[in-house]
Amino acid sequence: MELHPEIRPGAFIRVHQAIKETTPKGEVKERIQIFEGLVLKRSHRKEIGATIIVYKKSGTVGVEKIFPLNSPTIKKFEFVRQYKVARADISFAKDTHKKLKELRAPGTAKPKAKVAKAK
Repeated sequence: MELHPEIRPGAFIRVHQAIKETTPKGEVKERIQIFEGLVLKRSHRKEIGATIIVYKKSGTVGVEKIFPLNSPTIKKFEFVRQYKVARADISFAKDTHKKLKELRAPGTAKPKAKVAKAK
């Protein structure tokens, strides 16, 4: 049984992670931090220690984060969209300026072409 089968390379997801912070008074506060980005790679698909590498561009700097799928700090994964990719490791996506093609959800119609009106 695979954990989170919808998360694969080319998926654009939001990861909700619980972060514990200590205030200057010594109180421990917990907040949810959202990291939104493109899944570059998924390792150890069916194992307990399965991880994903998520990439996002923050200003002019690219940021990669590794998330274990079975971590108690991860509250949820929110699937946003899926791009068409031909490889299992799409590290080229962070260096290229080409756009990835978005896959349509099943059951959605093809967008209609605009027809020019004749005068």
